[in-house]
Amino acid sequence: MALYRVCVTTGPYLMAGTLDNIFVTLVGTCGESPKQRLDRMGRDFASGSVQKYLVRCSEELGELLMLRLHKERYAFFPQDSWYCSCICVTAPDGTFSHFPCYQWMEGYCTIELRPGTARTICQDSLPLLLDHRKRELQARQECYRWKVYAPGFPRIIDVSSFEEMESDKKFALTKTAPCADPGDSSGNRYLPGFPMKIDIPSLLHMEPNIRYSATKTTSLLFNAIPASLGMKLRGLLDRRGSWKKLDDIRNIMRCHKTLTSEYVREHWCEDQFFGYQYLKGVNPVMLHCLSSLPSKLPITNDMVAPSLGPGTCLQTELEMGNIFLADYWILEEVPVHCINGRPQFVAAPLCLLWLNPQGALVPLAIQLCQTPGPDSPIFLPTDTDWDWLLAKTWVRNSEFVVHENNTHFLCTHLLCEAFAMATLRQLPLCHPIYKLLLPHTRYTLQVNTIARATLLNPEGLVDKVTSIGRQGLLYLMSTGLAHFTYTNFCLPDSLRARGVLDIPNYHYRDDGLKIWAAIESFVSEIVGYYYTSDASVQQDSELQAWVAEIFAQAFLGRESSGFPRQLCTQGELVKFLTAIIFNCSAQHAAVNSGQHDFGAWMPNAPSSMRQPPPQTKGTTTLKSYLDTLPEVNTTCNNILLFWLVSQEPKDQRPLGTYPDEHFTEEAPRRSIVVFQNRLAQISRDIRERNRGLALPYAYLDPPLIENSVSI
Repeated sequence: MALYRVCVTTGPYLMAGTLDNIFVTLVGTCGESPKQRLDRMGRDFASGSVQKYLVRCSEELGELLMLRLHKERYAFFPQDSWYCSCICVTAPDGTFSHFPCYQWMEGYCTIELRPGTARTICQDSLPLLLDHRKRELQARQECYRWKVYAPGFPRIIDVSSFEEMESDKKFALTKTAPCADPGDSSGNRYLPGFPMKIDIPSLLHMEPNIRYSATKTTSLLFNAIPASLGMKLRGLLDRRGSWKKLDDIRNIMRCHKTLTSEYVREHWCEDQFFGYQYLKGVNPVMLHCLSSLPSKLPITNDMVAPSLGPGTCLQTELEMGNIFLADYWILEEVPVHCINGRPQFVAAPLCLLWLNPQGALVPLAIQLCQTPGPDSPIFLPTDTDWDWLLAKTWVRNSEFVVHENNTHFLCTHLLCEAFAMATLRQLPLCHPIYKLLLPHTRYTLQVNTIARATLLNPEGLVDKVTSIGRQGLLYLMSTGLAHFTYTNFCLPDSLRARGVLDIPNYHYRDDGLKIWAAIESFVSEIVGYYYTSDASVQQDSELQAWVAEIFAQAFLGRESSGFPRQLCTQGELVKFLTAIIFNCSAQHAAVNSGQHDFGAWMPNAPSSMRQPPPQTKGTTTLKSYLDTLPEVNTTCNNILLFWLVSQEPKDQRPLGTYPDEHFTEEAPRRSIVVFQNRLAQISRDIRERNRGLALPYAYLDPPLIENSVSI
């Protein structure tokens, strides 16, 4: 008789325990154990419990290859869900095997777990293990299916597959999908008073291992309800018409002011703060250094000489690398929309900026369309105050549109969804790259499903608050993806290509490069441990299927994008993984977390414009300015959204935090500790720098960066 000691850990989350019967079968190289019920006196498998059991076998099983976990009905109790964290098995000879689980078991089903040692397909030779890899991926591909959302869009998750699974519980292995969230399997709710209608069925039928936890769902509601009800009770969400005066806007979010939002309100109309936002605002990726002016922007030295001052000229500043351009060409042909029954307008401006001798970036000139001519005046700081302010506000509206749709939603949310989908579909639980990427996909499929059901749906919030509406969004994102390149995706390459490596006080660049280097070093160690040569990368068929699926589904097979369709070297793999982790975590934090800070003062980030761009100078007044800005209800709906998405709900996991121990070998665990220590030093450096700043830049402080796109 051989005795195996089995230790089962249930997750410490709300409703993680179960009353169902749990059985286990151990599978080894010399045979398998009988299916045995795990039962002790008293309550088994309570939330947070660690229970020990004995499994008896007629003889030793040899090296343990697999553990089958069975969940079956107990007496007359209704079925429930169980969150199993991990199972540890000690063999009669003292050999210890750790089986990571970290997933929900819903209903009555069987899942198969392998020991925690990560293995590529090239490292498996036993038919049993190769067959298990194949069956696991087949089941996941049936569960997680691609869907075309719109032409030119990255492919998305098809949530209808989960509705089919609800009516067909025969897919036992589909429940082996890994846990991306350690919470309960409850669905989402309506947000009372909030200007969104959530498609509840599409959320209730989400696979439990990708659904928001109870903690995160509750936190999201508590963030949204008080602010939305406050506006509703004051009638702001239903009030149409122009703002009577600018100061009225400051009262929208009386209780939700921040240091930055108050600073923005006080300095929003200053040229220096206008330039500051290109370096440390929510869209710090627009600037390109110029060596000569484009023909579509016919600015002369006489126009800008008063701003440049004596002792220099425009040509000299161009040669010195001090002239920069923010070009919103992508908006030139974007469709526009109606809000409150009135047509809205959009511009496609070119904004020329100068890095002055004091190290401040300031606007020199603004042209509000892509084609120069008599109806397209070039606005200058020497124009009347209202003309110049209106021109800058048009640029800020263009910033809003490009940032929200492309920089934020397309380049982080949608692309990270595609990375998550390909990872779930092409890499089994035991694959080292799966273990590496899983924490950086947590909640992404859920939050994007919510976004499509509330923001992007017809008559959703995009239609209610933006000048381009849903149709403009579809155009903008498809056009953006068609021009998005691997260079844009990789921070060091993007900064180099845009010529912005030497701008002083560019904290997004400085902090981002430090985090990129930390991620790169961590990834390099993981890759080097599991892939000993370039040949081992090339021969990993699962890895190659993963990168090919990303190329096909995220970037639609577009060769000109420069994204890899195959990986041939360790270096290529390290770079691709580094870019994915950076964009799923740090880049999303940089372009998401400051939305309320910079957008709560609406004139700094207007979501729509109600009058066309001016074609002549000298006509702008306070009244015409207010009549151009969004109406009261449009403003309030948009600021509510800014508040909600800037408040990361509870159940957070900062960058580098890996409480689920998917890696069990010592080498990757040591690499994780080194990575965490390096991030901690980056955080200390950022906080020390911020002490000397009038407006701290903390969006890339590692403890404030979520591991994944989750809000």
